[in-house]
Amino acid sequence: MPARRPARGDRGQVAIEFVGTVPLILLLVAAVWECVLIGYAFSLAGNAADEAARAGAVRGDGACTSAAGEHIATTWKMTSDCGASGDIYKAKVTLQIPVFFPGLGFGAIDGTAGAAMEREED
Repeated sequence: MPARRPARGDRGQVAIEFVGTVPLILLLVAAVWECVLIGYAFSLAGNAADEAARAGAVRGDGACTSAAGEHIATTWKMTSDCGASGDIYKAKVTLQIPVFFPGLGFGAIDGTAGAAMEREED
């Protein structure tokens, strides 16, 4: 009687599937992280513009620029544009969209806000 060979079956299949799906899982995690950073950048830009417009309406251009960057780290590469437009003081804050972490960017997000003037013009 010939020796019986063991059934090969699915041995090792789980390991192969795991190795094949790990890059896809990592790519998905990176995409989700990028979406989180973009959403956070929108939130930061809007809040900075609100604070800058309010400070500019009360204390002027210098206060507007400093208020815009008060709560934003320097790695976010922020620029601000402040000025009065009639009875409204407007502020625009631009943040670079980060790639995986703040500091590397591939686009920009604008946050704009306005506040009623509360001081007398010189």
